Amino acid sequence: MSAGLVALRLARRNVRRSRGRSALIMTMIGLPVLVIAAVLTLVQTMEVDPREGLVAELGTADARLVQAPKGTVLRQQPGGASWHPGGGDAAAAGSAEVAALLGPGTRLIPFNAAVLRLGTERVDALETDLRDPLTSGMMTLNEGRLPAAAHEVVVTPALGLRPGALLRPPGAAPLTVVGVAEHPHRPTLRKVVGPDLPLASMDELWSPHEYGSGWLAGTAKPVTWAGVPALNKAGLYVTSPAIIPGPRPFLLGVEYTVGLGAMVIMVVLETVLLAGPAFAVGLRRRRRELAEIAAQGGSARHLRTIVLADGLVLGGAATIVAGPLGIGAGVLGAQVAARWGGQVGPADVPWTPVLGVAALGLLAGIVAALVPAVQAARQDTVGVLAGRAPAVADRRGWPLLGVVLVLVGLGATVVARRQPGTVWVWAAAVLVMIGLVVLTPWLVRFTGRVAPRLRLPLRMSVRDAVRHRSRTASAVAAVMAVTATVVAMGIGAQSAFMDRRNAYTSARPTGTLAIWGGTMADGTWSRLRAEAVRQLPGVPLTAGYQANDAQGRRYALRYTVRWNGIRTRRTAAIGDQALLRLLQGRHDPQAAAALASGKAVVFDAAAVRDGKLVLRAGSTSGPPRKLEVPAVVATPAAEHQGGALLPRTLVEQAGFSTVERQLYAMYRPSADSTLGRDLAKVTPRVSVASEDGFSHVPSPGLWGWLAGALVLVVGGTLAATRLAAADMRPERSTMMAIGAPPGTLRIVVAGQALYISGLGALVGLGAGTVTGVALSRPMTTYGAGDPATIALPWPFLIAVVVGLPVLATTAALITRTRLPLAPRPL
Repeated sequence: MSAGLVALRLARRNVRRSRGRSALIMTMIGLPVLVIAAVLTLVQTMEVDPREGLVAELGTADARLVQAPKGTVLRQQPGGASWHPGGGDAAAAGSAEVAALLGPGTRLIPFNAAVLRLGTERVDALETDLRDPLTSGMMTLNEGRLPAAAHEVVVTPALGLRPGALLRPPGAAPLTVVGVAEHPHRPTLRKVVGPDLPLASMDELWSPHEYGSGWLAGTAKPVTWAGVPALNKAGLYVTSPAIIPGPRPFLLGVEYTVGLGAMVIMVVLETVLLAGPAFAVGLRRRRRELAEIAAQGGSARHLRTIVLADGLVLGGAATIVAGPLGIGAGVLGAQVAARWGGQVGPADVPWTPVLGVAALGLLAGIVAALVPAVQAARQDTVGVLAGRAPAVADRRGWPLLGVVLVLVGLGATVVARRQPGTVWVWAAAVLVMIGLVVLTPWLVRFTGRVAPRLRLPLRMSVRDAVRHRSRTASAVAAVMAVTATVVAMGIGAQSAFMDRRNAYTSARPTGTLAIWGGTMADGTWSRLRAEAVRQLPGVPLTAGYQANDAQGRRYALRYTVRWNGIRTRRTAAIGDQALLRLLQGRHDPQAAAALASGKAVVFDAAAVRDGKLVLRAGSTSGPPRKLEVPAVVATPAAEHQGGALLPRTLVEQAGFSTVERQLYAMYRPSADSTLGRDLAKVTPRVSVASEDGFSHVPSPGLWGWLAGALVLVVGGTLAATRLAAADMRPERSTMMAIGAPPGTLRIVVAGQALYISGLGALVGLGAGTVTGVALSRPMTTYGAGDPATIALPWPFLIAVVVGLPVLATTAALITRTRLPLAPRPL
């Protein structure tokens, strides 16, 4: 029998003999494989590409044709589509004309997508016949039957209705729910489907993939690109399987390759560091067995093969178990996630990445066993058989190599910080982390010098950790790598959030509704104003004005100021004391007096120099002008508010006339408000905007990272602590024999956890801070003159660097420590 097969048999026997340690190693190797495979499968399953979504969009039809609004110039090409108002008055194509364009044998059924008003609520609606074979597959009937007559509908489960319920659209006959049907890919969709629905007009929201009237077509031959121009000319947007592009070939770019390589190195490194201590303990337990093999003629190569076979067997078993579990978790997670929102396609496994992750797990198992294999090949056979403990010796060159790698990584980080993307920073961080991993045994020995100053239980913990540096260093490095990654992500995400918050600015207070009239006749503005008053009963409206020159050309009066390091151009408002009170949120006597005296009131202090504000008057049809006006600085209503208010007299003195074309109010429209559409019916030139303020929140993903760090840091620390407790059985037995209480034994075990997690967290804090500060630049800058925003999420950092070690220590403190007394030979 070959040496390799013998090694595999020995490895299998060792796995069965040490089930607890084997399960621990398999968990450490398999957990990353399971998580990554689950995420890959979940993402792939939740992505519905155009071809996967064709059945839900077309059923079994050969094409869907959506009629564009009247006068729209429509053009579809393989690279995309475009449409814009063309001013034409061509009549919309009828079903006979469409059938003629598609050729003989064409069959059409109506297919109109819009919204249905139900009281104050609006829901998506589809007017078509679900009993027709062309619609097969669009909806899955869960309960009841499909509608067969007018005023009968099916609804999606998200509406919470059962067959027999009534829907009452305003101004139309009630609709009877006869069935509940689900969309294949969107379980949270709220939709009503029936053959005859009182749909609301959606011309202003026309979208070829969402809202619009048209047909489903069954044709004698496929609808290809050759027939699309004629259909576009008739105002029809075409969706057909023959014109849906296939998947594009994926090309690996330099940045993607570097990022993928950095991720692979980090995953393998973390897995090796987590599983490495268990392999090291397994080697110490098998030293005598390996020494006996060597005494019987086994070579160093044979010993290496035996230990590496452990890694192959455990890594393979972990991968075989974790891979399918990850795929199943991903598919199940996609179904659950889709119930909370989003879409989900058929179960789709990205086999190439998943198999790559599986190979990664197998490789990690072998690499984790590599150092113990080398140690096994170099062990002193005579000394092991005699029962002498092997001497622990550090390699002299390793600390120097670690320092060099850290310095090179720091230099690369400085360079990468200036690059536009974050991938180079992560690549440099990998160098720093590898250097710190190499330095960790030296750090363990160096920090072990504090042991004599500690109380007895902690002194024993630290000395045991230093004595078994290979086990301790691996666990410390694993905690360091996790902490550094999470700290870097936290600093980068917090910096990006603070940069967005600091960059946010507005010219009006939060909660302000603005209605702009633009260029229009006085009569049109009067009708628009009257409609706004009618739509907003009881809401005080404050007037704003626009500047026109003698020829009636509209001018905008703008100035430039730096806000959060970015040059920001603002348009100055024109108004009176009422608009000033709205912009300041209160009555400011000094600002009011300045406005009354003909001075500009400015809320951007940096824009005023020597009591002057420099404005640029610009027009799309007239020559630009430069104005310098007297100004005072005032305090706005909101923290992030800027802007300026010019009195009408000041603008008129500059040679302009002023006309009312804006309305402002402290009013928040509801989510389903139709104010904009109602005002647009008076004139399409109206613009309606609501100032909602900065609504972003810090990334919730930070706490997801914290949860992941909790699993890895606490789990890795406890694994190393359990291994250390097993190694310390003789010492702990001696302590029990001389009367040491259980609390002392627990402190010894917990001291190991505190030392491992605390040292790893402190080193990781330093490495992660450097990487996080470097990440902040590409994540928060948008030009050479834009300064980086650096923000530290203190609660998050304290939770990671202090909270996780405390949790690990607490968990170790409640670990069962009492051992049965074993007889000792006299």
